[in-house]
Amino acid sequence: MSKKIGDVILDVHNISLRFGGVKALTDISFNVREHEVRAIIGPNGAGKSSMLNCINGVYQPQEGSISFRGQTFKHMNSRQVAEMGIARTFQNLALFKGMSVIDNIMTGRNLRIKSNIFAQAFRNPFGIGGAQKEEEANREFVEHIIDFLEIQAFRKTPVGTLPYGLQKRVDLGRALAMEPQVLLLDEPMAGMNLEEKQDMSRFILDVNDEFGTTIVLIEHDMGVVMDISDRVVVLDYGKKIGDGTPEEVRNNEEVISAYLGTSH
Repeated sequence: MSKKIGDVILDVHNISLRFGGVKALTDISFNVREHEVRAIIGPNGAGKSSMLNCINGVYQPQEGSISFRGQTFKHMNSRQVAEMGIARTFQNLALFKGMSVIDNIMTGRNLRIKSNIFAQAFRNPFGIGGAQKEEEANREFVEHIIDFLEIQAFRKTPVGTLPYGLQKRVDLGRALAMEPQVLLLDEPMAGMNLEEKQDMSRFILDVNDEFGTTIVLIEHDMGVVMDISDRVVVLDYGKKIGDGTPEEVRNNEEVISAYLGTSH
């Protein structure tokens, strides 16, 4: 049974980004539909990570706008974007290496904590205060993510001691803890072996299917992109050169010459 792709949830409109005299992105437009897996591909230096940084508020583009569920934002920081419902993983893991798996994933719940710091500091010693109940509910949610990602055996393990593939899984878990409507994945399979890539592909599809999360991912492994994506946008030197289904992109002459090559 094919999944139901919804209306446009994220609309990138004529985005241009410059660093001094260097053009990182030039007049980029594309959209993302609810519940789809949307890939952004292109050679190194094509502007893919810069594009994600514009979407999640790390960079402020000089031109263009981004709309999320019909609300346009031009100058929002990462926290504001996250509060809207857009979460992000990073190419270079930004985990707290000395902290356990569960504590790392719990940091993703910070946006969801409603009780103020004083309520948390002076919790009722009998465990019936609102802050106590809230923490228990957050821990329960995190435990569900740990089960979902099949990392129960490592709950209390310091993240820095885990293999790279498992650290990537923890990073995904921390983003999921924010309960995002849109999840931005920056090269989630970089540095992984074949088995780890297969596992991560399965988790991404399960997140998309079971949580209903819309996925935008950057990935270099074309086999993975073609297997799991609903639509693909292709960048080259900061410009869009292709956009469509995996099949359409695979047969796009400009994309073939710039990136895929004739062997694909």
